[in-house]
Amino acid sequence: MTAEEREARVLEHVPDLPMTAGERIQRAVQSVISGKTDEIRTVLTVLLAEGHVLLEDVPGVGKTQLARAFAAAIGGTVRRIQCTPDLLPSDITGMSVLDRASGELRFQPGPVFANIVIADEINRASPKTQAALLECMAEGQVTVDGVTHRLPTPFLVVATQNPIDMEGTYALPEAQRDRFMVRLELGYPDEGAELAMVQARETAQPLDAVRPVTTDAQFSAEIAAAHAVRAHELVERYAVRLARATREHPDVRLGASPRATLQLVRAAKARAHLLGRDWLSPDDVKALAEHVLPHHLVMHDPRARHDDARAVVAHAIASTVAPVMR
Repeated sequence: MTAEEREARVLEHVPDLPMTAGERIQRAVQSVISGKTDEIRTVLTVLLAEGHVLLEDVPGVGKTQLARAFAAAIGGTVRRIQCTPDLLPSDITGMSVLDRASGELRFQPGPVFANIVIADEINRASPKTQAALLECMAEGQVTVDGVTHRLPTPFLVVATQNPIDMEGTYALPEAQRDRFMVRLELGYPDEGAELAMVQARETAQPLDAVRPVTTDAQFSAEIAAAHAVRAHELVERYAVRLARATREHPDVRLGASPRATLQLVRAAKARAHLLGRDWLSPDDVKALAEHVLPHHLVMHDPRARHDDARAVVAHAIASTVAPVMR
């Protein structure tokens, strides 16, 4: 089966063919979130690549529902953190509390100890509290009072922020944005999808009907297979050149970091796996670059918006010659 046939199968969900674990997860999430096939597939790609997602959009478009649907589909745990200015780092990571029976300190895990963590309106938390997520996102662990505690796997942070209401918010620092593999906007659904949502929720909540469609072992195997996708040096070099092209753009003060390049290749490998290939294509890199690279850029103009960073990445893609794989 060619890559194009596999991609068509993923999009159309042909019922008479056995589905992979990734396809089953995508279908389960689509039963909750209508009309957002590309966005759902991108989040699934990040989940397989063991990255994190920043969802920036207006309230009410399904950001939290999307995260909960993924947790239900993989049979994982989900915790929600409502970020506020008075939120403390220990409110996220947990703390040591005195066990009165034994007289010893006992670690009380915080809400970050879940498979999918929803950090709602992350930019309302103080920079100190935001920084509590850095170790979690980069290393999959929490260190409290000198003791390191491993987080469950898979582990995905889905952070949301409202781009309209900026009063009482703190801009995400570059170090925090750099930890997110992908930045997405869900946007409003089209008329048909919105009507279907209204009709489906008149009598029931679709999220309640979502059941796990894969086991822990199956999903771990999917992650391992995504990591094992073969990448030719020419394709890896293409990803590096895209990142370097953003650093050389005259409108950019800080271009895509080496971490961003690593994230781009990992996400591209996961995309290739979802399309049924065990080898990486330049098209995989090109398709993910517009989601992975822009939020890593720091523009010279402090008034620059995300669309300006996307334009820089589009220019990098247009001006960088992709290798031809045979």
